[in-house]
Amino acid sequence: MRKEDKSTIIEQIAATVKEYGHFYLVDTTAMNAATTSELRRECFKADIKLMVVKNTLLHKALESLEGDYSPLYDSMKGTTAVMFSNIANAPAKLIKNKSKNGIPALKAAYAEESFYVGVDQLDALVSIKSKNEVIADIIALLQSPAKNVISALQSGGNTLHGVLKTLGERPEA
Repeated sequence: MRKEDKSTIIEQIAATVKEYGHFYLVDTTAMNAATTSELRRECFKADIKLMVVKNTLLHKALESLEGDYSPLYDSMKGTTAVMFSNIANAPAKLIKNKSKNGIPALKAAYAEESFYVGVDQLDALVSIKSKNEVIADIIALLQSPAKNVISALQSGGNTLHGVLKTLGERPEA
């Protein structure tokens, strides 16, 4: 590969890392063409960009960016595919659902401005809540007290109205 081609690929990888907020390094060594193709389809459905890269080019691309990505460098051995996503836990959920006998295996991940190195970090990555999930939780928490107050007022109002109606309809003695 020519030096110009390598620099173009490095720039492309760096731009993709900047574009997406989270990325996962995945070991696809034992995957055949059919399972790799199926993984690509699943990634496309989940809005995850899957890219197979040379480790040295990825290393150089990460070095060219601002920030320190050195915790990931030791994970760049063997066949590496990179999953890029704007949702922190989407690739982790996909890996967990698609993984059979540890294939594809998580090498490392950069999610929510933190590094996760090793297969044992998969459950931690799955449990990360996306921005939309956090917003939904906050809205549910905010709505709960308001619903309770409205419910109490409505039930109390009906009860009070019923008592007044009964007293009003009662014949005077």
